[in-house]
Amino acid sequence: MSGNGKLSNIYLYTRYERFWHWLQMVLIFLLLATGFEINGAYTLFGFERAVKIHNYSGNTWLIAFAFFVFWLFTTGEWKQYVPTTRRMFAVIRYYGYGIFRGEPHPVPKRRDAKHNPLQRLTYLSLAAILLPIQMVTGFLYWAYNYWPGWGLEGLDLRVLALVHTAGAFAILSFVIVHVYMITTGHTIFAHTKAMITGWEEVEEEAAVEEWERKAA
Repeated sequence: MSGNGKLSNIYLYTRYERFWHWLQMVLIFLLLATGFEINGAYTLFGFERAVKIHNYSGNTWLIAFAFFVFWLFTTGEWKQYVPTTRRMFAVIRYYGYGIFRGEPHPVPKRRDAKHNPLQRLTYLSLAAILLPIQMVTGFLYWAYNYWPGWGLEGLDLRVLALVHTAGAFAILSFVIVHVYMITTGHTIFAHTKAMITGWEEVEEEAAVEEWERKAA
């Protein structure tokens, strides 16, 4: 949990950001649940239904992601994901040590900087590398019957499936860590509430700086 610094209530997440977040949550759950079922891990929906749900969810995510990218560049929100090393080690130290001592977060959220350096690097890697790879491999797998007409006979379906499955495990790992991280606010449900209402209580920078001076 965060420290006992002064808190300020700010409107941090727009309606679209919240909609995109919860839509992703639903789609990722459906894709993971049906994807692992298709691979024979268990039986939940039944194979044929799982394939249909997986395909519809994947295509929906692909379209929604395109709108998200459009929103990023038309609103200037892409700046929130520009990576930085400033105070990176302070954030790593906080999550590895300081958080258990009740220290305040070294990089409090602001409207123009919603993500700390570690989040920026993680979200940028997801949005620019992992998700595009997952979507492209999933789309190609779905369009396998069209490969001859597209001149893609040289692709190996088994390799494509392996890359797609590896991406699924990477996303699952992110989800597990993400679920843990959302409980690390000043209360266990603070971050979840913020993603529902848009308003979040954040530690004031002055309070963080005051704690750092005392700790020095």
